[in-house]
Amino acid sequence: MAAMSSLCMSSSSSSSSSSPFLTGKSLGISRGFSLVPPPVSFAVSPSPGGGRISCQASSAPFKTEGPGVPVAKEKSDLKDFLHISDFDRATILGMLNRAIEVKALLKSGERTYLPFKGKTMALIFAKPSMRTRVSFETGFFLLGGHAIYLGPDDIQMGKREETRDIARVLSRYNDIIMARVFAHQDILDLAKYATVPVVNGLTDYNHPCQIMADALTIIEHIGQLEGTKVVYVGDGNNIVHSWLLLAAVVPFHFVCACPKGFEPDEETVKKARQAGISKIEITNDPKEAVRGADVVYSDVWASMGQKDEAAYRRQAFQGFQVDEALMKLAGPKAYFMHCLPAERGVEVTDGVIEAPNSIVFQQAENRMHAQNAVMLHLLGC
Repeated sequence: MAAMSSLCMSSSSSSSSSSPFLTGKSLGISRGFSLVPPPVSFAVSPSPGGGRISCQASSAPFKTEGPGVPVAKEKSDLKDFLHISDFDRATILGMLNRAIEVKALLKSGERTYLPFKGKTMALIFAKPSMRTRVSFETGFFLLGGHAIYLGPDDIQMGKREETRDIARVLSRYNDIIMARVFAHQDILDLAKYATVPVVNGLTDYNHPCQIMADALTIIEHIGQLEGTKVVYVGDGNNIVHSWLLLAAVVPFHFVCACPKGFEPDEETVKKARQAGISKIEITNDPKEAVRGADVVYSDVWASMGQKDEAAYRRQAFQGFQVDEALMKLAGPKAYFMHCLPAERGVEVTDGVIEAPNSIVFQQAENRMHAQNAVMLHLLGC
């Protein structure tokens, strides 16, 4: 059994039940739904045109550092969604509550709530993605806005034109910018020079929108995020970094089980532990890691840009496939999650993805709802 390092989770008080938001019970969630009242206040009220949501948004930075992760901007200047840890616990949970509200509104067939009416969004894709493009474009449209797709050949950020020039030009055309890029420095540079909010749609370092969707999915199925045990099995990649940055803000138990040599960035692990918020473990033993898990999470072993390493990684990751036997060790109540796309038969078996306790497609849907909430917050809608 490999050694497992840990830091005990600090206690955290639960929120008052007087929150004006939808509760887990009202959404059919079986366990207790407990979130602190966030600083984003809104309410659904009847009107001649149907339900409307009014809101006031505020944010407070949670300062952190790491490779490519600067100290957050001052509160009055925080306008971008680059790292989850740029925000405090109340703001993150407030955005998740907002996602639940707006998702319920859309599911009800409500189509008169159009906070993004008259607004445009530029979608920059250095890396292609089905979920990121469709979730952002559809979500922005459903709330009244218009999104413009800019593929790898449309901009060639940093090659055909400097990032600082692109940021300033797109800011004059659009109300918000989303970028899915390779180098993390690209998103930092884009945000530095843009005069409108910038949303991180993925970098090689982190993937905050995915983890917001994951947190929303956990809340819907378990009833709360705080206090749950999330076990990630696989490569210590950008997904893991975002889980660690969330663990620096919201208290839960996070375990990363990965082969030796594929651990997450040491500085990010260190900063997450120093926050003293969550119990964080890094181990090389997936079987021990998953015991008692509420969620078992997997991702591809070779991400985009690493496909030339695929054969080598398949060999190195032997024993880290999430199969039926591993899920049995986690227990009958454990959910399976995957950020997709999945290589069935490699990091996860077909049987696990198709099992009743698999919530990967609910996860995928929640990308849209979580991102809508993030954009509502950034635009002050």
